[in-house]
Amino acid sequence: MAIFWVSVLAVAILLYVLLDGFDLGVGILYGLTRDDTRRSNMMRAVSPVWDGNETWLIVSGVILWGAFPVVYATLFSALYLPVLFMLAGLILRGVAFEFRGKAAHSRALWDGAFFGGSLVAAFMQGIMVGALVEGLPFSAGAYTGGAFGWLSPFSVLCGVTLSFGYALLGACWLIRKCQGELQQDAYRLISRSSLGLALLLVLIFAFSLAEQLRVMTRWLERPSLFIFPTVGVVAAVLLARSVRRRNDRMPLLMAALGFAAAFGAFVVTFWPYMVPFSITIAQAAAPQSSLSFMFWGEGLFVLPLMLAYTAISYRVFRGKSDATWEQHE
Repeated sequence: MAIFWVSVLAVAILLYVLLDGFDLGVGILYGLTRDDTRRSNMMRAVSPVWDGNETWLIVSGVILWGAFPVVYATLFSALYLPVLFMLAGLILRGVAFEFRGKAAHSRALWDGAFFGGSLVAAFMQGIMVGALVEGLPFSAGAYTGGAFGWLSPFSVLCGVTLSFGYALLGACWLIRKCQGELQQDAYRLISRSSLGLALLLVLIFAFSLAEQLRVMTRWLERPSLFIFPTVGVVAAVLLARSVRRRNDRMPLLMAALGFAAAFGAFVVTFWPYMVPFSITIAQAAAPQSSLSFMFWGEGLFVLPLMLAYTAISYRVFRGKSDATWEQHE
């Protein structure tokens, strides 16, 4: 049961990163244009699915709370402030979705809220990933790092990197959903965000070597892990090829493959730890009776329904967005 639930958790987190990642990325790119019509069409490209995408973040939290309460308590204690900032950003952009189209004199305020909320949420998620990779301070299973133990140059670098990664996903989504000048702008943004992401990944690798992070030891001990960056490089080459050929569908698929490879590397590198080098899956798992009880409810019914709902939503809203759409309608 513990392996089942940690597998479900991994799938839920990956789905969140991919699905909410592209609409956070659209929100980040939103701040790079001043044209009101283009901004409206960018919102149109994500409006049918953005709130459903965030559901997977809730699923991840519920699984942690029910199946791995030790990790839930530990991580939320260690990452209390970045979690609060992330949630504030997500709330702010959600409010902006509803208010922007109806605002007569304060549209600029809600434009800033949509962009700022997206950027803060993405940045804080990257900071949390960076803090986990670098290693949070623990003693006897208890967090000892204080309110800002998660904050370091490495975690900030990871926050910036994930923001660029989400921007890349957002540009790929705009290519798939939009037409005309907005789509051509998205093609150009892919090149810029890809270059920035590549440079930042090199910096992360160099920082890891210079600081002799424990994660690098694991990579040297397990050469098979290099299959994941190999897949990432192949995805990047195919992404560049699809952009040159102006293929509307392939960029998003290749960007998603690159993210999946990075996530797979993260999971396999730290296995069997849930909190790297501090708490294992076995130590974190709830009693067998609790895991089995969750299986008959959430595992057997709720999660399949959510997967079906997600698939149906994307099926219904497939195809290009209507460029003539206005948000207040």
